[in-house]
Amino acid sequence: MNTIRSATLNDLDALTRLLDGYRQFYQQPSDVDAVRAFLRQRFGQADSRILVSEDAEGGLTGFVQLYPGVSTVGLNARWTLNDLFVLPECRDKGTGRALMEAATQLAHDHGVARLILMTQVENERAQHLYESLGWQRNTAFYGYLLDIK
Repeated sequence: MNTIRSATLNDLDALTRLLDGYRQFYQQPSDVDAVRAFLRQRFGQADSRILVSEDAEGGLTGFVQLYPGVSTVGLNARWTLNDLFVLPECRDKGTGRALMEAATQLAHDHGVARLILMTQVENERAQHLYESLGWQRNTAFYGYLLDIK
């Protein structure tokens, strides 16, 4: 059984490998140095919350990353669940579900009113997990992106 806990700077090497794998899942080239720098920045600025799953031997098997935000309309906190990744060999063992449940509990413990996330339309596996945990697909709003370079 995996243990879910908050990531620390001591997890940087293992978490770097996980995040690099996550990016490759989304067709991004491997860039371990950039990923490490990105994670160092997250830890340094404390602008995200990262939970990791750890196996019995202490190896990291997955992570979830949340970014705090607020809702002007709701006058409350909301967090964006931006990233969820489980090593391919650890999937279908409840790790993703455990990470999602831990993220929900962490948000609840911090008085967060809503979690939000986006996933690729083709990522039916993740959609099934989210919906099995009570997440509802947003049909009231369109999402838009603008790349700023």
